[in-house]
Amino acid sequence: MSSGVLLAAAVCTKAGKAIVSRQFVEMTRTRIEGLLAAFPKLMNTGKQHTFVETDSVRYVYQPLEKLYMVLITTKNSNILEDLETLRLFSRVIPEYCRVLEESEISEHCFDLIFAFDEIVALGYRENVNLAQIRTFTEMDSHEEKVFRAVRETQEREAKAEMRRKAKELQQARRDAERSGKKVPAFGGFGNVSSMSSGSLITDTIVEPEKPKITPAPVRSSGPSKALKLGAKGKEVDNFVDQLKSEGETIISSSGKRGSDVSKVLPPPVNVESVHLRVEEKISLSCGRDGGLQNMEVLGMVTLRVTDEKNGRIRLAINNNDNKGLQLQTHPNVDKKLFTAESVIGLKNPEKSFPLNNDVGVLKWRLQTTDESLIPLTINCWPSESGSSCDVNIEYELQEENLELNDVVISIPVPSGAGAPVIGDLDGEYKHDSRRNVLEWCLPVIEANNKTGSLEFSIAGQPNDFFPINVSFVSKRNYCDIQVTKVSHVDGDSSVRFSSETSFVVDKYVIE
Repeated sequence: MSSGVLLAAAVCTKAGKAIVSRQFVEMTRTRIEGLLAAFPKLMNTGKQHTFVETDSVRYVYQPLEKLYMVLITTKNSNILEDLETLRLFSRVIPEYCRVLEESEISEHCFDLIFAFDEIVALGYRENVNLAQIRTFTEMDSHEEKVFRAVRETQEREAKAEMRRKAKELQQARRDAERSGKKVPAFGGFGNVSSMSSGSLITDTIVEPEKPKITPAPVRSSGPSKALKLGAKGKEVDNFVDQLKSEGETIISSSGKRGSDVSKVLPPPVNVESVHLRVEEKISLSCGRDGGLQNMEVLGMVTLRVTDEKNGRIRLAINNNDNKGLQLQTHPNVDKKLFTAESVIGLKNPEKSFPLNNDVGVLKWRLQTTDESLIPLTINCWPSESGSSCDVNIEYELQEENLELNDVVISIPVPSGAGAPVIGDLDGEYKHDSRRNVLEWCLPVIEANNKTGSLEFSIAGQPNDFFPINVSFVSKRNYCDIQVTKVSHVDGDSSVRFSSETSFVVDKYVIE
């Protein structure tokens, strides 16, 4: 690995206009645009055909018809390795762009950024080839294809069942009307047995304690794949110091990302030089008549080391999960060591984890339609009664090891119907007349109060009370994965560490 740092990779026009640029160290947009704008002027002086230099940086470039592929590096970077990296960047672009034109590059800019992040991390070249980049960015999953096929079949069967039940209800109403009896108030919902499995909730996004799980499954923009290890931090720090001396405003990554932390869970008081975050995010949707449509839990263990004495460490992982989740270690982590001993360590034990950087070392994913795995079930029973509707909502905590805090169950209510008349109530409620929402608020749901109910009446139809959304936060994770010990690579002596755990909602809705 070269001793210099690759600062940025960009595709620009011959006039120096940036079309897509990926910075691998912190720098402002003004700074990178200025560097790229200066590039054509330097090249025109040119005695060299592959690179040009200024007092602070080196440009390594290759023409792409009317465009340029440019790498900006520190001057002490290994030029031969940089040229090899440049060739790989240039080969990646035609993989996503049919023609090398500005419009085509702009259209596929995020695909290119994801690919760039596979080539370079924290300013250093990763040991990957073109085929590996293609595989990593596609993230093709046979299990996901099977899941989608099963879900589509279930949806078709559910729709057929709904049509059959609707015909039964219509026939029952006609029979009741012919016999002169009171029309039963079915409210558009099936019998008790069809609802007993529990309907669900939510669409309120709660940001995690330090919102860096990117997940995404959804894939986040850019940095989701850029969690690479093994880089030395001195060159990055030197370059940042140089930018500061030139008057640039440098914002640290911890400063940017921590701004919204206090909105959810308070940060830990005592943070050690080795700090770990175990974060999970749930996305769930369920039909109002029962049946889990989709549930996905994404988790990640993030490591931050602030003392170089503790850079060469290993993490002992305790995995007590029995739900069938899929685990994945970072590419620079020794996978054999993790499989055999549940220990996170670098492939090269002589290297250190990067200092003052949040590095995702282990992530997991659980996707299921098994209703028994729903952490908090919600049953909503609207029943027409003349011109009004009686609504009964119940919750049940199925995962009794969880403690959910600041639970808010948001039920839409009809506009212009006034305030609902509240009957039995566990917890508190708030009626927001401007948003037309009834919020059922529960400070804590745990094993001691695993069930609760709310009853209210208001003018409306059963369909008026959907979709229902739920939000909550928890200091206990859903999948039972914890870091139990941190030790030095040499000597196996223990290292003091701090940790924090968060389980939050991305989407939790009954539709």
